[in-house]
Amino acid sequence: MLIVRPLQSTDLEDLYAMAQSAGKGLTTLPADRELLQRKIDWATDSFSKRCKPEEALYLFALEDTETERMVGISGIEARVGQDEVFYNYRLSLTVNASRELGVHVRTPTLHLSSDMTDATEICSLLLADGYKGGGNGLLLSRSRFMFLDDFREFFSDKVFAEMRGVSDKDGQSPLWNALGSKFFDMEFAEADRLSGLGNKSFIAELMPQYPIYLSLLPDSARSVISQVHDNTRPALKMLEAEGFNFNGLVDIFDGGPVVEAFLHTIRTVRDSLNRDVVVDNSPIDLDVPAEHRVMVSNRSFSNFRLTTLPMSCIGQDTVTIPQAMAEALHLKDGDTVRLAPLKDGGLSPIHLEDSIGVNDGKTRS
Repeated sequence: MLIVRPLQSTDLEDLYAMAQSAGKGLTTLPADRELLQRKIDWATDSFSKRCKPEEALYLFALEDTETERMVGISGIEARVGQDEVFYNYRLSLTVNASRELGVHVRTPTLHLSSDMTDATEICSLLLADGYKGGGNGLLLSRSRFMFLDDFREFFSDKVFAEMRGVSDKDGQSPLWNALGSKFFDMEFAEADRLSGLGNKSFIAELMPQYPIYLSLLPDSARSVISQVHDNTRPALKMLEAEGFNFNGLVDIFDGGPVVEAFLHTIRTVRDSLNRDVVVDNSPIDLDVPAEHRVMVSNRSFSNFRLTTLPMSCIGQDTVTIPQAMAEALHLKDGDTVRLAPLKDGGLSPIHLEDSIGVNDGKTRS
């Protein structure tokens, strides 16, 4: 069984192994035990409410209960830009015209921006080798929206993600080589790593505060602005299916796009519903395709647990959960859980409500 739960200290070695295999792409999870332990401690304090809500970092582990290994991670940063300014470039258009000369020039331009300050960021999605595919990425990504929905008071109405931009096999970014390297005496990987760790004050100190005219950059740099790395396309596709859209902002280092959505418009949030639990020892076939599975969350804050089960387990007012799964989710008869479809194109619980005759959305939150 695969269970999503809060990250904990015992996950350090598994997390370190995943960070090593991720290479240079995931700068928020560097292959550094000390820094990863600090992330774990921060997440532990967040789930325990030992830090201010706006400064919280929630990291979720995907655990294989059979092997007792942590095999995936995803995260939520409650509100960015609280201690240091959170920077992006805004892609806009500068227009220059002369009626006398009959000239009308439109020039794409980058402006340094801190527009995402106070917004909620989803981040740090990573799966171990051998667990990619089969809906596991969907589970890790969309489980965060179940948590956001149940505890909206701790988050912004605006949710965003910075997508990894284009770089080559050696980690070299065309945009960085054309722009950032002219103002920072360091390699792209090091600048991106420092930014990912939250050390962003150097950006304000070293980056030009004036607009950057894209016509002055080489074609290799212009062509990658707002484009994603090939390895990031599946993650972008998942977010687009949830209702996230490009908002005109890009990463200042590699030009990767920023996508955003309002919390109440996210598909998983819109399609979720509540049911009361019935624990049953009768055999249930759990081996069903992803499009016929739903996520089930125990709706706990500090003890959050989430997994999937077949849609056939959902009744008009209840959901039937096998004993072993109920124990893994820390549930008992009569508890209320939140449900949402796992995969695009699957039978939505909203449609299921219609088919079984539930009226007025009484069981929805």
